[in-house]
Amino acid sequence: MLRVYNTLTGSKDPFEPLVPGKARMYVCGVTVYDYCHIGHARSALVFDVLRRYLEYSGFVVEFAKNFTDVDDKIIKRAHEQGVSCEHITSKYIQAYYEDMEKLGVRRATLEPKATEHIADIVTLVDRLLAKGMAYRVDGDVYFQVDRYPVYGRLSKRKLDDLQAGARVDVDQRKRYPMDFALWKGSKPGEPSWDSPWGPGRPGWHIECSAMAMRHLGETFDIHGGGMDLIFPHHENEIAQSCGATGKEFARYWVHNGFVQINQEKMSKSLGNFFTIREIFTESEWPAAVTGEMLRYFLLSTHYRSPVDFSDQSLREAKGALNGFYDLFERLSEPAPDHGAADQQMREATTRTREAFAEAMDDDLNTPTAVAALQKLRGEANKAIEAGLSGEIRHAVRQEFRTLGAVLGLLQPDSWQFKRQLQTIPSDAQGEAVTALSNEDIAGKIAARIEAKRAKNYTLADQLRAELASHGITIEDRPDGTSRWKR
Repeated sequence: MLRVYNTLTGSKDPFEPLVPGKARMYVCGVTVYDYCHIGHARSALVFDVLRRYLEYSGFVVEFAKNFTDVDDKIIKRAHEQGVSCEHITSKYIQAYYEDMEKLGVRRATLEPKATEHIADIVTLVDRLLAKGMAYRVDGDVYFQVDRYPVYGRLSKRKLDDLQAGARVDVDQRKRYPMDFALWKGSKPGEPSWDSPWGPGRPGWHIECSAMAMRHLGETFDIHGGGMDLIFPHHENEIAQSCGATGKEFARYWVHNGFVQINQEKMSKSLGNFFTIREIFTESEWPAAVTGEMLRYFLLSTHYRSPVDFSDQSLREAKGALNGFYDLFERLSEPAPDHGAADQQMREATTRTREAFAEAMDDDLNTPTAVAALQKLRGEANKAIEAGLSGEIRHAVRQEFRTLGAVLGLLQPDSWQFKRQLQTIPSDAQGEAVTALSNEDIAGKIAARIEAKRAKNYTLADQLRAELASHGITIEDRPDGTSRWKR
């Protein structure tokens, strides 16, 4: 059974959905005023994998992930560029989809936008006012935090300590320093909507509560996001949602850790900030960085732990994936007449499937799950040498594909750069070298094998060098044959 670390309880809790066989999950999405960064990539991947594993485990998953498309940052960016807020948000929503497609992140089943749920937000704010948990100040509406006695139960903070440490000069109209805006009265030049309290726009926290309850109900299973959202965003979501309904809002709160650059938290102020598209295009990274490389790197660390991002980590991910795809090529080669290692390979795949599930059930322990696949890769390479029938070769390939799909990895069509050797090589002057045909390559390899048998190692080395000049690498095998790749 899947157990997930629940920030609310501070423990790994068995996942038992409200509706048997159905998992309802809400994840806080991006505020669409800029390109997504590597931190957004990590959060997107974590919850993409959680969704995939729930589906692999037999659940029907209803997954909502929102766009915050009205916000101070959006308004500021629109003013700076002299365009409408809608122009800004549509641009960066499209950019988000492009980035997520490269990462292999599937679209959520529901993708609500805050501006499309103003009526739901107004209804929820009005409900809080009617229950005496919110108050009006001019055209604004605030949630009164002390009306929710268990405020701080997610972040494990005490309200008295928060009140004492808060700045009191932020807005003197608030009754208590920790009160937060549910509705903001309109200002000149800002987008606004009609409400019983005058024209204005929603506060950030109320948007997610209204959208989640609208699409998943007043109580649902999983709420997710980055650790930076625990306080105050998710804390405030709980207060206003539970305050309005008298029910638990989400039963499991799941949060992913930060991305670090050289062991420092990534931030624009430190100058160590990378967008997803920069990673795919900047020349300082290993050539032809792909989404699968980035996925493998990020999933090689447990989702709740900080992960240190570097070019070396991408190179290691590339090398690890190369090892898998080299194996897949070997498994596709003609099989021998016998299958001496068939039974041991059947047992190995069964052990891997069990180890994989055990790791993923343990709070999505993707590093251990990846290690299980790596172990199977090693066993499969040995089994090929011993003799593996075509039937079992196919079964092994399918096992990698099935388990890899849970992680969004090891789908042959996704290996975009094919070990980065399929571009036409250049000579020292930068002029393109004519690519050899497969027949030419096979002929030169056959000639090299004959040269080695005749102990003419000078000719064998010359043939290897000639092939290398055309971007062809050779792997000699124990049985005297050779494999090649571009």
